[in-house]
Amino acid sequence: MRLSFLAPLMAAFALASACAPAASATYPEKPIRILVGFPAGSTGDLIVRILGPRMGQALGQPVIVENRPGAGSSIAAEAVAHAAPDGHTLLLSTTANVINPSLYPNLRFSFVKDLTPVTLLAEAPALLIARADLPARTVKELVAAASEAPGKFSYGSSGNGTFTHLYGELFNQSAQVRLTHVPYKGGAQALTDVMAGRVDLAFTPAAPVMAQVTAEKVKALAVIGRHRLAALPQVPTFAEAGIAGFDSALWFGLHAPAGTPGAVVERLSSELQKVLADPEVRRQLSDQTVEAAASTPAQFAITIASESSKWAKVIGTAGIKID
Repeated sequence: MRLSFLAPLMAAFALASACAPAASATYPEKPIRILVGFPAGSTGDLIVRILGPRMGQALGQPVIVENRPGAGSSIAAEAVAHAAPDGHTLLLSTTANVINPSLYPNLRFSFVKDLTPVTLLAEAPALLIARADLPARTVKELVAAASEAPGKFSYGSSGNGTFTHLYGELFNQSAQVRLTHVPYKGGAQALTDVMAGRVDLAFTPAAPVMAQVTAEKVKALAVIGRHRLAALPQVPTFAEAGIAGFDSALWFGLHAPAGTPGAVVERLSSELQKVLADPEVRRQLSDQTVEAAASTPAQFAITIASESSKWAKVIGTAGIKID
């Protein structure tokens, strides 16, 4: 399934690069806007505000962050998809952007066709947390208990179709168990009920729950990400726990409108790779529980293809619909 999805995407990417008009020698000619589909203070917003000043210095023009929250980042993505393809309007793309096409079939743009990848920027690890008194102390013990009692154990999410919901469904499919989904209207409510013991589990970004894990108000069973967290060295990754498909949590990247000159895309990618290699930038990102993860446009296109295929399969198999 991944190969069938990847081939046309890479062909379109190569064609767009070959056919794009030559970049202006004076790019950028004006301030660069980066649209963020989430509110100020969100993880993606913080990432752009860390990178923006360094990016502006490298390119010789100010970088302006514009928050356009709503519809799981689709409002911001649509605005960039319809913007002039000159490299002056960009999108902070996220995991949500590859999830949305399977949840919202009537989107007025195509994330793959109307936007072009520039670079991956960062990944934010997540955790599977459990109420403090849950008998299962490991993922293996949880799988065993859940296999014996289908539907008995519940997990809270920040809402239907969010990644905190989809990771629960991915766990159901990968571990061949059945956890009961309990949607909330935000992650904070889900965390509160895990701490209170009203729900058993939650798949959640790591940053907002580190204090509760450290204080043993909840316990962390596994890390969604490629590495263990320095702050929680005793907590294994899902791969180490024997469950596949959890090697990346929330990712954040940069997209430009389709048709943006290839030279502009390459310059943006090259400059951002330099910025992301800066030890001080990496430290600032790490302080937000985020890991720098630069890539070339072609590498990012492969990530997009893989993620799109993965989540389309999860959503289709689980029959997830947005209320």
